Amino acid sequence: MAKKNQIRYGIEITKPHSKEMYDHNNAIALEMKRNILSEIHLSYSQAMGDIAANGGSDAGEKRLRKIGVAIEGSGYGHGYELDEIKDSIVNHLADIANWSIHQEYGYLCSEGIVPKLPMKMLGFDKAADGCWDCYWEVEQEGYDGALNENFDGLEEHHEAITKYYKK
Repeated sequence: MAKKNQIRYGIEITKPHSKEMYDHNNAIALEMKRNILSEIHLSYSQAMGDIAANGGSDAGEKRLRKIGVAIEGSGYGHGYELDEIKDSIVNHLADIANWSIHQEYGYLCSEGIVPKLPMKMLGFDKAADGCWDCYWEVEQEGYDGALNENFDGLEEHHEAITKYYKK
């Protein structure tokens, strides 16, 4: 008997990935990149002393370096200017593959650097809901799990995400 594919968010999980899965994952990756980019600039501004925050400029620099390790896979020793670090992270973030950002966003979320998202990427792993590095909300109020038939990967996710963050 053939194994029945799982359905999540109204999308059938297939191997290889379907167009619907790619569209969904691209929309989630875009939201992840927005959140990470925002945190890069916030951490940089704090590290430079442009904004006041708990922990002072040292906390901003540490957070910026932690984001760099997650996105680039290696750290920065002493001697690197904060401008160099920020620019390098932003450049790497622009080209990061979905499978990589899927893994690293969970780590950044577990460290309290970026917020959880209402949905997860599909087809990359078998991580259970509620695992230590989940970056997705397990249950959502008001979302029935179905996407409309005109799903293009952006509009409906934007609506769901906007509704989620307005709570």
